[in-house]
This record gives sequence, C-alpha cells and structure tokens, in this order.
Amino acid sequence: MRILLIEDSKKLVDSLRQELTRSGFEVGSAANGELGLRLALGGTWDLVVLDLMLPDLSGHEVLRQMRAQGCQAYVLILTALGAVEERVRGLQAGADDYLGKPFSFDELLARVQALTRRKHGQRSPVIRIADLEIDTAGRIVRRNGAVVSLTNREYRLLELLALRNGDTVSRMEIEEHLHGSRSLPLSNVVDSAVCNIRAKLKEHGAAALIHTRPRLGYVLSAEAP
Repeated sequence: MRILLIEDSKKLVDSLRQELTRSGFEVGSAANGELGLRLALGGTWDLVVLDLMLPDLSGHEVLRQMRAQGCQAYVLILTALGAVEERVRGLQAGADDYLGKPFSFDELLARVQALTRRKHGQRSPVIRIADLEIDTAGRIVRRNGAVVSLTNREYRLLELLALRNGDTVSRMEIEEHLHGSRSLPLSNVVDSAVCNIRAKLKEHGAAALIHTRPRLGYVLSAEAP
C-alpha cells in the first residue's frame, strides 16, 4: 500500500515515515500543499494523509482539487484543527477519516489498516456492546439504532475503552492516548469527557455502560465489573 504524507512538520513526517515503512507501507511526502497536490494527482496512491494547515495551499483546497480532478485515493485528515465543524467540513469535502493532533501512532495505524480493509472490500469493523454499536471505520456511534453525536476527544476515548474488550483502562493511559502526555495531577479532563459520554449515551438507553473502577480507571461493559 502506497501512502502520501502531505504535512509541513519535518519531524512528524520523519517519524511517520519510519513507523509506516516499518509496518510495511511505501511512503512518499510533500511539505506544502502545491507539491502535495501535484504528487497526489500524478502518482498512484492508496492513501493520502493530509494536514489542513499547510503553507501556500490549505489542506481543504488540496482535498477539493483532488476530488474535483478525479483522485480516488483515500484521504485521512491529520490536523490540530479538532473542532467538530472542521471535521465535518473535511468529511463532507471527500475525506474518509479524521484524526486530531496530538495522536498515538497506534491509533493512526489502526485507521490506516481500517481504510486498507475497506479498499479490499472487507466489512468495516463494528464493535457491539449490548445496545451500543461503534463503527470504527466510519467513526459512527449508535445506541438502540440512534446516532450518538460525540466530539473527536469523546469518540477516541469511547473507542479506546471498546477496543479493550471489557478490560479496565487507567486514567494515565487515557490521558496519553488523547493528548500524547499526562495532564496535570489535578486535571479533570478525563473525568469530564467520561461524564459527557455517559450523558450522551443515556439519551438513547438507560443502562450504564461506562463503569468507574476507583483508583484503577474505567471499563466499558454491559455489566458492572
């Protein structure tokens, strides 16, 4: 699988190139929008990892021109612009997935692999826990058939818990997953996000699914641990 990185951070590109190459992918790169667009249109790429904040030509414009000129490569938006409206704008313009910075390489790799499965016609992986359904390829959450609207941070946290298959995930691991580092000792970022997710899930089903394990962390399960 051939991946094109359109990203102006040399440090990030070098890191991703090394890890993706180690994982068996062929990787090319461009440090600005104009070069990235030329490479995307002139080469045979399976996936384009596209930053939105690029010099000379924005990622949104690169994506628009790619789709307008018939480029069918999958596009994974990778950017610090994590607001919901930015994510929606990118997906509506033709992106296939969205990952906010900071991120873990494991999560990026999982999304790349999900797009690879989609390319080869395999069914998108769906995690089901009781009446909760998480489409990890489309990043769509449903409960009792109703779509649950989550922010990027909330979705990533819920997906992390779901992928652990009933195991407890510590607050430290959640913080590192969401932010790339631990928050301040008295930070309530994780607790606040969990509270928001619980409230949104409760709108479509009464049973609690996210359980707190004091001093240990959180677990996503149909039954209390």
